[in-house]
Amino acid sequence: MTRTVYLNGDYMPETEATVSIFDRGFVMGDAVYEVTCVLDGRLTEFDGHMARLARSLKELEIPCDISRDEWLEIHRKLIELNGLQEGGIYLQISRGDVGDRDFHYPPAGTPPTVVLYTQSRPGLSTDPKADEGIKVISVPDLRWHRRDIKTVQLLYASMAKMAAEKEGKDDAWFVEDGFVTEGSSNNCYIVKNGKIITRQLSNDILHGITRSSVLKMAQEAQMEIEERPFTIAEAQAADEAFFTSASAFVMPIVEVDGVAVGSGKPGSVAKRLREIYISESLKSAI
Repeated sequence: MTRTVYLNGDYMPETEATVSIFDRGFVMGDAVYEVTCVLDGRLTEFDGHMARLARSLKELEIPCDISRDEWLEIHRKLIELNGLQEGGIYLQISRGDVGDRDFHYPPAGTPPTVVLYTQSRPGLSTDPKADEGIKVISVPDLRWHRRDIKTVQLLYASMAKMAAEKEGKDDAWFVEDGFVTEGSSNNCYIVKNGKIITRQLSNDILHGITRSSVLKMAQEAQMEIEERPFTIAEAQAADEAFFTSASAFVMPIVEVDGVAVGSGKPGSVAKRLREIYISESLKSAI
């Protein structure tokens, strides 16, 4: 089925949506994005994603005057037009089209390019990988140092995922100065003696919307949390490990660089947090 997408104020078939070859997102990677999860036909963590979008736009000085309520209307319209029940909505904003390739930002008043589309993923909340756990490798973190801005510059993340695939694994963790920063598209955690350990917020990692909610839920469940960097060796010696993201929620990790974590099976903390997160997300979805 051909999807209906949103492009610069219009809804249209995906086959008719086009963007200029001179668009800054295409020639410079000068764009930001968000992916909001849809469960049971409703949006989860919507306001968190919109707040982070606003922050990314501000940090890069990309103008966009679409309001929160307007964003919500667009998201809901796309859900309706595409009959989306489970999956996500991808939103991307570039600095726009200046009619040629130029390192300088475009003149004031240049409209941004705004694109949204749906991605249907039936069974998202019942992913069998959550029962099996995934395996990760580590790779050097060679990305730029503003990882807190959610830009479309994802080439190195794609390379990391492909490196993991070539080794028959599921994903990759980035390592910098001896410590894990984050996963290729997620925030990372280990559990030792009942304590959840995850890197603190900074420019070194994305400020995950799911991360924030999961840590809050963990606190409410009387779980101990320590925000600090950890090493690959610590992860291999941990009782369990997991990652969080908007589309995978809480995903157990059972192997790091060929070494089984804990029992080699998903741990109780990750399982419990996944159950809580999905349950609470469904309750608060809009």
